[in-house]
Amino acid sequence: MAIQWFPGHMHLTRKAIQERIKEIDVVIELLDARLPGSSANPMLAEITAAKPALKVLNKQDLADPVRTALWLEHFNALPGTQALGLDASMSTPAKALVQACHALAPKRGGMAKPMRVLICGIPNVGKSTLINTLKGKRAAKTGDEAGITKLEQRITIADDFYLYDTPGVLWPRIIVAKSGYNLAASGAIGRNAFDEQEVALELLDYLRQNYAPALEARYNFTGAAEMTDEQILDVVARKRGGLMAGGKLNLQKAAEVAIYDFRAGSLGRITLETPPEYAEWLAHGQKLDAERQVKKDAIEQARLIRLKKIPRPPRVQDGDRELSD
Repeated sequence: MAIQWFPGHMHLTRKAIQERIKEIDVVIELLDARLPGSSANPMLAEITAAKPALKVLNKQDLADPVRTALWLEHFNALPGTQALGLDASMSTPAKALVQACHALAPKRGGMAKPMRVLICGIPNVGKSTLINTLKGKRAAKTGDEAGITKLEQRITIADDFYLYDTPGVLWPRIIVAKSGYNLAASGAIGRNAFDEQEVALELLDYLRQNYAPALEARYNFTGAAEMTDEQILDVVARKRGGLMAGGKLNLQKAAEVAIYDFRAGSLGRITLETPPEYAEWLAHGQKLDAERQVKKDAIEQARLIRLKKIPRPPRVQDGDRELSD
């Protein structure tokens, strides 16, 4: 199943960013440190390509620190880009954002040339919480549901530092299948757009291959690496209240528990992708997308050819119509 989610307000957000970017000095893109590649929005990358970029790996306290270091190295190697890790609840490291923005745009600052920064990212990545930390008060709404912020907000961080907060936005079509599952597991996609059991199985399959001890510690069993994702979901059901009358397993509840445990950090510090893994997934997705486009173009071409071959009836002149009458 290909997971897609692009509600109407996201289309409006894209248009608003396209207009706002003309007067922006630095773009901060908040990424989920647990899925840095999947949470990097290619649509935003295209819109903001001409601006200096600060990639912030948020929620790093929930992510694998070894893999976070690899991702920071990856992003810092990109031209015109800086990257840093952050936990939005920590006030002192959050101030590093202001310093990084001035480093990216050293000619901006002071009342004559105030720094204008656009902060964007996928839904539920922690933008509003971060803004409130920077501001020192509740300047933006927060919540654990995707799509809390619906309108652009301008927030004054200092007399010469303006921050424009935008609603969380995905992109019209997710071509990397694994990204769709990872985004759903993280809470970036509305709950009605995916099947929890399917997402949980994908999550457990990755975890059993890369974080088997974490699964075993959380659900008190052994042999995770040798089990299938379906078998582990059964274990979650038995261990976390998913048993129904007659010993039947409530797999829906087990799926919800597994996803919640990942989001809450109850499984430990986990990152669902490495730079090489994501590069491989992206290349595969681009290949499939190119093949899909070729088929789509062929179908459209065949349709046009059929239309040209359909004989059109001769046009009836007024004089001919009178004779036939």
